[in-house]
Amino acid sequence: QVQLQASGGGLVQDGGSLTLSCVFSGRTGSWYNMGWFRQAPGKDREFVAAINWNGISTEYTESVKGRFTISRDNTKNTVYLQMRSLKPEDTAIYSCAAEVNNVDVSVREDEYDYWGQGTLVTVSS
Repeated sequence: QVQLQASGGGLVQDGGSLTLSCVFSGRTGSWYNMGWFRQAPGKDREFVAAINWNGISTEYTESVKGRFTISRDNTKNTVYLQMRSLKPEDTAIYSCAAEVNNVDVSVREDEYDYWGQGTLVTVSS
């Protein structure tokens, strides 16, 4: 069983920054690609960013490219999402997810095997 714990959400002004963290723990010998997804009020959950198991490969949704950076520290079993130049439309519940033993990082939520609880990010205008 893989467990994920996201944190770091909060209230920030338009143009501000936040860094989300996701601590994961799981099965020995397994490796995990990690993703961040978000769900805004009244909308479907959408892909934000993902990073492969060794941190070499990343993917971003178009709307966050150049503003968000995903990274990981496998010595701490933690994935980060640095968010800069935040906009009100970035307001959402952000969730981290783990994809087990897959070579290619995925942008599809149905390919992720484990999910953590969300952390709320609110960007005020």
